[in-house]
Amino acid sequence: MKECKAPNNYDTSDTYPIIFLAGSIEMGKAEQWQKRVVDMLKKDNGLLLNPRRDDWDSTWKQSITNEQFRLQVNWELKGMEEADYVIMYFAPDTKSPITLLELGMLSQRAKTKLLVCCPNGFWRKGNVEIVCARYRVFMFNDLETLIANLKSRIY
Repeated sequence: MKECKAPNNYDTSDTYPIIFLAGSIEMGKAEQWQKRVVDMLKKDNGLLLNPRRDDWDSTWKQSITNEQFRLQVNWELKGMEEADYVIMYFAPDTKSPITLLELGMLSQRAKTKLLVCCPNGFWRKGNVEIVCARYRVFMFNDLETLIANLKSRIY
């Protein structure tokens, strides 16, 4: 799979599947789980949209008035909207408030394309489990099982 990192442009006209990697980043505190997913899917066809950018600057003001921040958030929103599948990962050692926000956003309207991984140890796993159960979102305890399920859907 090809990987496109934020905020780079990408072409969706001739690509399937498009997979967005939503989940814990927390200003660089979260494990590099996106790299694990890229490695697991590297031999497959498609496009991975990865919001973890190489040039992130944690001093950027998180405000609509900050052009860099606004570009990042809009890239992510567009990517989730255009994706065929959204992988969402909750790293156990994080709070992941934005990922929780995205789960709320996507759980009702995009439940058929949302695959959630919430390992034991995530501080709000119970909330994630209840949301996923209520809205029939597929939830997994580890990335390997999630990726196996994703591959069974695609191929």
